[in-house]
Amino acid sequence: MPAYRTLLRLLGVAVLAAFFSTSIHAETVLYAVGGDYKGFDPVESGDTESAMMVARVYEGLLEYDYLARPYRAIPRLAEAMPEISSDGLCYTFRLKKGVRFPDDPCFPGGKGREVTAEDFIYSFLRVLDPHLESEGDWIFVRHVLGAKEWMKKMGDAPASATYKETVPGFVAVDSHTLRIQLVKPYPQLKWVLTMPYAFAVPHEAVTYYGEKFREHTVGTGPYRLKSWRRRYRTELVRNPFFSGQKYPSEGAPGDREAGLLEDAGKALPLVDRIVNYDMDEYYTLWQMFLAGEIYSSGLNKDYFEKAITPQLGLSDDLKKRGVRLYKTPEMSTWYIGFNMKDSVVGSSADPVTNEKHKKLRQAFACALDQVKLCEVIYNDRYIPANSPIPPNVTGHSEQSYVYQFDVARAKRLLAEAGYPDGKDAQGKRLRLAMIMPGAGSTDARQEAEFFADYLRAIGVELDVQQLSFTEYLRREHDGITQVFHAGWIADYPDGENFLKLFFSLNKCPGVNSANYENPAFDKLYEQAVVMPESPERTALYEKMAALVMEDCPWALLNYPLTYGLYQPWFQNYKPHEFPYANSKFYKVLPH
Repeated sequence: MPAYRTLLRLLGVAVLAAFFSTSIHAETVLYAVGGDYKGFDPVESGDTESAMMVARVYEGLLEYDYLARPYRAIPRLAEAMPEISSDGLCYTFRLKKGVRFPDDPCFPGGKGREVTAEDFIYSFLRVLDPHLESEGDWIFVRHVLGAKEWMKKMGDAPASATYKETVPGFVAVDSHTLRIQLVKPYPQLKWVLTMPYAFAVPHEAVTYYGEKFREHTVGTGPYRLKSWRRRYRTELVRNPFFSGQKYPSEGAPGDREAGLLEDAGKALPLVDRIVNYDMDEYYTLWQMFLAGEIYSSGLNKDYFEKAITPQLGLSDDLKKRGVRLYKTPEMSTWYIGFNMKDSVVGSSADPVTNEKHKKLRQAFACALDQVKLCEVIYNDRYIPANSPIPPNVTGHSEQSYVYQFDVARAKRLLAEAGYPDGKDAQGKRLRLAMIMPGAGSTDARQEAEFFADYLRAIGVELDVQQLSFTEYLRREHDGITQVFHAGWIADYPDGENFLKLFFSLNKCPGVNSANYENPAFDKLYEQAVVMPESPERTALYEKMAALVMEDCPWALLNYPLTYGLYQPWFQNYKPHEFPYANSKFYKVLPH
């Protein structure tokens, strides 16, 4: 999330509407599979589900233009896009005046106050605070002047230390002017400032609620938290202090014809309440969708053929109901990762051992039949991956995957790695341990069995442990893995967002969950990350991806094509790769 990282596919979202004689009251209910999100603290918004929740209650300087394609960032709490110095090192933001945090017991007298530049600085420092262990520190630490040094000082200080010293690169020129000073050009800054990591929180709320802050929302977003029963139900209600945002009046070509501009100029949000239920069983969600109680459903493999024809169109029964089908490619890559610090599958200081470990990873990759995985497990809703960078993202290669399914090659590589027929020198069978999210999920269990069967075919036993989403993220964050099933959904539309997963300075607890390290890769990454979009930068992206493919810290799986079914009474929906703040635009018609 984000990074908008998720290791859990959302099977669907849903809306239930209730109407009264005096007024229309729309209640939006979003159903997510295994919605085990961490809470409502922006520093913990590193997975898709947490990011979705945070973006409903907090806001940042910038956001995505909902309807524009290609994607572009626009002001949200900033009154305009930043003024950027000629050398690209200084960004000046002027904040909107009159934007207020809501009334809450954390403020003196219970009265909310105006948002200031200092609030953003405080919020940015929380992301950098090593004691909070935010996975979002990468958005600032190597880019903002003094951020790295500040983090080191805070790491040496007690966890209770206050932010008496600030980062030199964050300056409040006055109460409504924020300056960000960089150490080198950072073209991605406009994108990362749209992410929940960079959203503003009041220091009063963090101090007042302490460890319970994640359960209390004191933000400027369209909604406020009313109740939260973990792993069951979350209710959000309209924020009366929301700062008067309107539905967009302009869109991309075709949006007007699609009815996406009928609410132009109307006050947001268009729905009064959001009630989110956590659901582990797809059967329940599907039955509710057929009954017309929920606005949307994804499709798992067991129900795919009930809704989609062999020609990959919508079934006649659903057409008669007025159901709409959206097929949209995701900017995401799914893979099996190897912990490069592990003594069996990881890297080694000894060149001979290191080469053997690399061949073991390559054997693992060759043992998996990507095509069969997409056919049997995903009903061809996915396509086999060939690069860590997905299609439609700068740096993606169209070359064939270097580790295509080949049992004979996998066995040969396994023998060269020191495991002929899957056994070591003492004749002991090689056993690898893999973790994946989806505890209790039938789909996850079928995936696990698929992977184990294919590894068994080359003589390797794969022990798969299915975990709750929260526990999975904890182990991944802490590097407590050997092999792990994972996916990365783009945080922003730039190939750099995928390549940073291999940059050595992002190792655990950062986003480089494989703990991959290659000096040649790092050198190219540091060269490319400061460059604006250009053919030269694209060429560097392709070189970096090739280095990763050779070292094989990931066994690539697939790129998803998302199938979504939507009821006719659900309006203003447009597929979006970064949908976290988009619920404020949605509308429900009487039905």
